[in-house]
Amino acid sequence: MEEFQSQIKNKFYPPREKNARKYDHGLVIVIGGSKFYTGSPALSAMAALRSGADVAQIIAPKRAADIAASFGPDLITFSLSGDHLSMDNLADLLALTRSGKDVSRGKAAVVIGGGIGRDEETKEVVREYIKEAGLPIVVDADAIYAFEEQKHLARECAEKNGQILFTPHLYEFYVLTGKDVRTLTGDERGFLAREAAQELSSTILLKGEVDVISNGRETRENKIEVPHLTAGGTGDVLAGIAGTLLARQFSPLDAGEGSAMINSLAGKLAAQEKGESLIATDVIEKLSSVIN
Repeated sequence: MEEFQSQIKNKFYPPREKNARKYDHGLVIVIGGSKFYTGSPALSAMAALRSGADVAQIIAPKRAADIAASFGPDLITFSLSGDHLSMDNLADLLALTRSGKDVSRGKAAVVIGGGIGRDEETKEVVREYIKEAGLPIVVDADAIYAFEEQKHLARECAEKNGQILFTPHLYEFYVLTGKDVRTLTGDERGFLAREAAQELSSTILLKGEVDVISNGRETRENKIEVPHLTAGGTGDVLAGIAGTLLARQFSPLDAGEGSAMINSLAGKLAAQEKGESLIATDVIEKLSSVIN
């Protein structure tokens, strides 16, 4: 475990420069939540901060934004009209994103998907937003369903954006690609993840007992197995970490590998203490122990 922590610190967390300024270590914009699902964006944003982002902003429908704001004073929240993402929100989403990109001097990334739901209009918003955002994006959870049976649109979005990291679990990979890998071996999963990444012109972090990360040219694995990371919300934590690494201008491949390792190590530490009682916020609390 110490060996992994050393690798993470050397690669992703070099000593800070003495003249560092706010936003030099990243702004993470989290777009998520809906009337019924309110916790996901807060978990991703808190994980982004604990993994080293200077600032985390949440953009969400009003109920989700208000609840997220109650998680702590470190979270900045922007409320959108309506109960879920709609086309009426698209202009505001893009304006807030461009403002974030400007204020952070380009050191920003987006996490989208946690808790947004699968309304058809929401899916359309996700696709249009990704094409126009102009920032690296972690496409997680419900946002993956925007491309169900729409692989050509996923490729179109990825080619327009240029820096997409999809973070599906095994079933979401099937939704994204039409390929069921749940009964396959690690090598077989790796081959299909690489093939899918090539086809979609993107990077894929396929989550499982062994995580597979591929950009279609190179494939890596995270073999730090933590069975307790089945707890709801731990995927939101991983997405927030990935957002931080993208905002720090690591490639989607490096961000995928780094976030998988950091999340697993924090999960392992949390599981040693909490065991069967582990929840996502326990993992967030251990991030500082992994990266420092």
